[in-house]
Amino acid sequence: MQKDFEGRVALVTGASRGIGYQIAKQLGKRGAHVIALARTVGGLEELDDEVTAAGGQTTLVPLDLTDFDALDRLGAAIFERWKKLDILVGNAGMLGVLSPLGHISPKDFEKVMAVNVTANWRLIRSLDPLLRQSDAGRALFLTSVQAQTCTAFWGLQSVSKAAVEAMARTWAQESLQTSMKINLADPGPTRTGLRAKAMPGEVAENLPSPETIAADLVELTKPDVLETGKLYDRCSREWMTY
Repeated sequence: MQKDFEGRVALVTGASRGIGYQIAKQLGKRGAHVIALARTVGGLEELDDEVTAAGGQTTLVPLDLTDFDALDRLGAAIFERWKKLDILVGNAGMLGVLSPLGHISPKDFEKVMAVNVTANWRLIRSLDPLLRQSDAGRALFLTSVQAQTCTAFWGLQSVSKAAVEAMARTWAQESLQTSMKINLADPGPTRTGLRAKAMPGEVAENLPSPETIAADLVELTKPDVLETGKLYDRCSREWMTY
């Protein structure tokens, strides 16, 4: 496998399973030092084994994204060790309940917003100075079609992902005078546990695997990507302008 990410430092959230796991694995195998963040220690250790076997390196960060103080400390730790960050992939997300808006409990609403929105804002706050130190800082946040369609009963996804999209686009506009490029990606239906939870009757074998999806998304974090503030639709393989 080509080492086209050699010398780059990448942080991937939700790296213990699904798309995040595969993005982290492919970045690591292609030469990046991957800072892998997730709650599930076993999945992170499996990732480390795979990347190490391919000659790559990882730093495992087992923490809950809602530990906001830890996210602040993470930025300081990355600066102390590497002085920069080249890639941020905000992959971690929470589905929450599928329910009419008026039936969602405050606890469920606040939990999804904390994971999907506030945690990403805290990461931006902590990591923006480090991405500015890169010669080609790249940030990619995963979103979903519900942010646009506002599908009935998918309110938690619609609201939280719409907020992520607005946040990423705002950050991109604020960074136009830098070498940073900040984008979003909608991976589309994927054979993941999150998808199975939302669509229990769906035939998973008919969906693309996380590995296939990740192969496309990793390309969006390369230095030669010049788009910013845009949404990549993986199904159509096109950049969408708001």
